[in-house]
Amino acid sequence: MAPVSPPPPPPAELRFEGNPGKNPLGEASFRQMGSRLPSVLARTTRMAWETDRRAVLLLLVCQLLVGAGSAVQLAFTATAMQPVLGNGPAADRLRAALPALVVIAVAAAVTRVATALCSYADGRITPRLTTGADTALVEAVCRAEAVAYAEPGFADRQEAAEMGVTRSRTMVQDATRFTAALVRMVTAGGVLSVLHPLMFPLLVLAVVPAGAGAVLSARVTYETHYANVGDRNVRQMMRWWSTTPKYSDEVRANGMTGYLLHWYRALSARIDRRTLTAAPRMLRIVLASSALGGVFLVGTWATLAWLAVTGRVDLAAAATAVVAVQTSLAALSQLVIHGAAMFHTGLYLADMRSFLDLAHELAPKRGELTAPAQVAEIRVDEASYQYPGKDSPAVDHVSLTLRRGEIVAVVGENGSGKSTLTRLITGIYLADKGRVTWDGVDLATADPDTVWGSTGLVPQNFAQWPLRARENVTLGQPRTVDDGPVWDALDTVGMRDAIEALPGGLDTLLARELWGGCELSGGQWQRLACSRALYRRPPLLILDEPTSQMDVRGERDVLDALKATAADQITVVVTHQLENTKVADRIIVMRHGRITEQGPYEELAHGGGLFAELLALSKDR
Repeated sequence: MAPVSPPPPPPAELRFEGNPGKNPLGEASFRQMGSRLPSVLARTTRMAWETDRRAVLLLLVCQLLVGAGSAVQLAFTATAMQPVLGNGPAADRLRAALPALVVIAVAAAVTRVATALCSYADGRITPRLTTGADTALVEAVCRAEAVAYAEPGFADRQEAAEMGVTRSRTMVQDATRFTAALVRMVTAGGVLSVLHPLMFPLLVLAVVPAGAGAVLSARVTYETHYANVGDRNVRQMMRWWSTTPKYSDEVRANGMTGYLLHWYRALSARIDRRTLTAAPRMLRIVLASSALGGVFLVGTWATLAWLAVTGRVDLAAAATAVVAVQTSLAALSQLVIHGAAMFHTGLYLADMRSFLDLAHELAPKRGELTAPAQVAEIRVDEASYQYPGKDSPAVDHVSLTLRRGEIVAVVGENGSGKSTLTRLITGIYLADKGRVTWDGVDLATADPDTVWGSTGLVPQNFAQWPLRARENVTLGQPRTVDDGPVWDALDTVGMRDAIEALPGGLDTLLARELWGGCELSGGQWQRLACSRALYRRPPLLILDEPTSQMDVRGERDVLDALKATAADQITVVVTHQLENTKVADRIIVMRHGRITEQGPYEELAHGGGLFAELLALSKDR
């Protein structure tokens, strides 16, 4: 009998915690929550003003017109009611009320036109505001220090900030409707207060419970969102990894489909469970606020009836009061709905703002010195670097000198610090101790853009950009208007025939998932990645496992290209294929973050050290 396989393990418990994460409602009182509205309204206005000032001015004018129109309609309703409810023939009473009715009709038309113009202004502001928020988020992530990705909670904070971008689509609309409702409420409330001072306070009491309920409901919704951030973040990542064609072969051939679906369903169920757990709280809040508001609303109508029956207000005033009550009630309801929406949006905007502030703090602030454009010597002096959360440094007190015209190979076992060393040399990471200098300029004091403008890097995990073949070589930074240098770079790595065979040549989109796109093999992609670095003609060229996916011919093309261009640059090659280190002038051997050996190939191959041991093992495979 075959052994029974155990069920797949459930997804790990994920918490939205870490250094940057803090629930903005964790210690907030109801008063503090309510006080957020003015700041959210002010922030929305400021963001809209920066986006389109004319549209904001149009919105403000239209809001005033809507308020004025509502006031005129109510005031002239009272005027029209006097003759309508008076004595005499109906025709005479209607004739006497006609001027007031015309004014009411004109005011209603103006209000409708102003409302339409508000929608037009919102349509001008919202797309650009949303795009601006989205672009700011992308820029913040791109400009943050590379080490930020290793910070605990950074990815979760980014996920929370994404919700802020999403909510920015309704931000202006909610603010517009909130202020419009506020204006209508003030005008209608003013009419009610004139008719009788008791009416408006009672009406406010009828709506306040609904407002409190809406804010409390928004808090519950946000708490659920906050608890689900980590799970949603990982679920989205798992969705991409499970459905992208790039890994479809591995998923199918390894029988992973069932487990991935189990994982996805389990995460989704956990998210849904938290949402459903919050439903009873939401129900209690809605029932309590609705019941209390209903009691006060009944009191409002009863008071109006008592005033009319006892003669404390005449029939015309009572009729006007009915219209004013309905207008005020509608305005107050809209005020509550959109005020709660603004409060809700404000929470997500706070997440977005805090992430942008965090990313700004983590953006490079290294100084304004200009790194040499044609660096001749790079010195690493007693440099150490330790990743966040790790117990030991990845690079530990390393000293090294690299000179123009030299090819240096860096070898060692996995985890020995090879790739980290290249990141220190290029200034992607800054040393925790020691320093790295380019011709005497400390990278910690140099403008990073001037450093990276002089580097070419082919990392282990290179990008397969969904761009045209041409942009995959130039990376959007063409040196000339013609394609001559592009073809030269492709010739260098033996990719001309492959690119010419594509349907559109250099204009072919390299993304099989998109209509009209084509795909390259793994080795062809790696050749293309090498052509990018060679196209840049950088003073510093670093290739991290540049030929791991290539055939023998492609590997030979790249190594020959390195020899041909070596005189004009500093070249660093990180590799596990030790035979390829013969192309190097010097080999550096790393172990546990330190340099244990260095020298030419023949010397190390017969030196009896780690290099000789690894070389012997590679030949035995």
